[in-house]
Amino acid sequence: MQHLTLLTLALTLIATICLAKSPYQSVLQHSRIRGRQHGPNVCAMQKIQGTDKKYFTNCKQWYHRKICGKPTVISYECCPGYEKLPGEKGCPAALPLVNIYNTLGVAGAATTKMYSERAQLREEIEGPGSFTFFAPSNQAWAALPNEILDALVSNVNIELLNALHYHMVNRRLTSEDLKHGSAFPSMYQDFNVHIHHYPNGIVTVNCARLVKTDQHATNGIVHVVDRVITAVTNDVHAFIDTDDDLETLRTAVAAAGLTQMLESDGHYTVFAPTNEAFEKIPPEMLNRILGDPVALKDLLNYHILKNMQCAESITSGTPLETLQGTVLEVGCDGADMTLNGKAIIQKKDQLGTNGVIHYINELLIPDSAKTLLELAQGSAVTTATKLFVDAGLSSHLSGSEALTILAPQNEAFKEGVTMTGELKKLLKNHILKEQLSSRSLYYGQELETLGGIKLRVFVYRNSLCIENSCIVAHDKTGRFGTMFTVDKVLTPPMGTIMDVLKADNRFSLLVGAIQTAGLTELMNQAGPYTVFAPTNDAFSALPKADLNKLMRNPQELASVLKYHMAKEILVSGGVGSHTRLKPLQGDKLELNMRNQTVYINKVPVVEADLMATNGVVHAVGAIIKPLPPKVDREQADAPISSMRTDSRIGVKNDDLFQKVRKSLSSRTMTRVQ
Repeated sequence: MQHLTLLTLALTLIATICLAKSPYQSVLQHSRIRGRQHGPNVCAMQKIQGTDKKYFTNCKQWYHRKICGKPTVISYECCPGYEKLPGEKGCPAALPLVNIYNTLGVAGAATTKMYSERAQLREEIEGPGSFTFFAPSNQAWAALPNEILDALVSNVNIELLNALHYHMVNRRLTSEDLKHGSAFPSMYQDFNVHIHHYPNGIVTVNCARLVKTDQHATNGIVHVVDRVITAVTNDVHAFIDTDDDLETLRTAVAAAGLTQMLESDGHYTVFAPTNEAFEKIPPEMLNRILGDPVALKDLLNYHILKNMQCAESITSGTPLETLQGTVLEVGCDGADMTLNGKAIIQKKDQLGTNGVIHYINELLIPDSAKTLLELAQGSAVTTATKLFVDAGLSSHLSGSEALTILAPQNEAFKEGVTMTGELKKLLKNHILKEQLSSRSLYYGQELETLGGIKLRVFVYRNSLCIENSCIVAHDKTGRFGTMFTVDKVLTPPMGTIMDVLKADNRFSLLVGAIQTAGLTELMNQAGPYTVFAPTNDAFSALPKADLNKLMRNPQELASVLKYHMAKEILVSGGVGSHTRLKPLQGDKLELNMRNQTVYINKVPVVEADLMATNGVVHAVGAIIKPLPPKVDREQADAPISSMRTDSRIGVKNDDLFQKVRKSLSSRTMTRVQ
């Protein structure tokens, strides 16, 4: 029964919201549903603790109980247009329909009512007509600076009357009529009031939030707003052109050719950096950007949103697209408006005819305006950045060459790494000779480095690798170059697989075994191959008699060795939780990654990613044996005679593996005893 009730409530909620005509109506309906247990026409409101700010609630806010990062409390109030009756539950009575003047007092705009009388507006809003009055709340008048309020009330017949007329439209506009981006001529010289209706249900007029809507009257309608609004006559460029605090920005806008755009029709949001914001940038970097029209235009467009976003429209962090093409997270922290999580906005809601300006005290520099060195300095590759500089590669990373840098994350380096000739050479091979996007890379592609070698690209289901280094973050694309953040220091290929094995003393027994088995030529061929190379310790772990027998039988030895080889390249970064590899002989090898270690048939790799020109070598500390066959329930219930053993690597070879396994088991038991 309880589940049925919950289902009914959910279906009612979905159906009601789907029938709502606008975002505001959606949150109003949601608030009605949340409040209906308290009686008819009751709306649930969320109030930010410690403030007077209240909001109709949506699903996300209801469950999070936070607005602008601050906790909220739920209160239950009469929905717009209704009132309580003594002794009855909820708000069953519709508010009596009276003229606008009297509605102001009922709607919580008593101060506006008082000023209407003092400005001799009462007769007009009591008389015939069809008006919309965006009435400032009592708190809005109280928040008005004293000098502005004094100027209004000292000249009630002109200034105050004009101010009130600017809050009025000579037609009835319900919340449904207040469409996003619309404008209506006010009753003060036909100057427009600008409406924005946001997806979260918030509606603003000249960036003032409607806190009580649709208070119907006999001669119009009242919407209570949270601030006193003023006439808008200039476009956003006029603010930039006349404010001395924006002098550097004004020069930059002209140099980037954006003046005409900021004077044109639109609904822009401009985060305007002050002179102070520009002064915080290192002079060399700032002068470079100001002298580069492409970088400068990218920088300025990164400060401009495609849509108008008033401060009151923000209740949580929201990614919004800029004219530069990337996004800014516009959010709030209590009363502060934030950008990318930082409270750097010092003046909000400077409204123009074609948008709004918010003044910021910190310059936002997009990646597309940065050099490679600047990209690296501002990310989690500080160790690599320092090493590139120490290696004398700064000129490449701060110049105008089209390059791609492979920057290992800090964890890839051992502590106390020092610069050597070999390290300088290696770091040069971390810089590719062209600017690339990781999305354009493909399997088998070869990339040339500044060091003159070719690196291969490997594409796996969940990873993209260049040699042994796999990309672990989104590309950072700068003015001339791109940075790939990778998980490991690059290991360039050094000769064939046979060359790699011969150069490492740990594989001397394996080299001899390969030669005995007649596989030397194979390991020098083009491949590609992945070799799981048993170390000398792995061979020494075998009983001496079994090892001697194996080494005297080239055919069996070749079978065992081929079970450790596959005809494809698999670096450690390409190994997932259940990766399979087909060896040159025998059943599939099963690989997985646990605690940063690769396992093959449960044998751990002791060193991964020894890169060769024809493949890759992974050192293993034990001979790899086939895993026991996995038997499902149906097979387990079948007669023994009907079960069949798959022995594609040969019966003799399987017998050898069993001997190896018994030998290793007996050695383990001996050590335990």
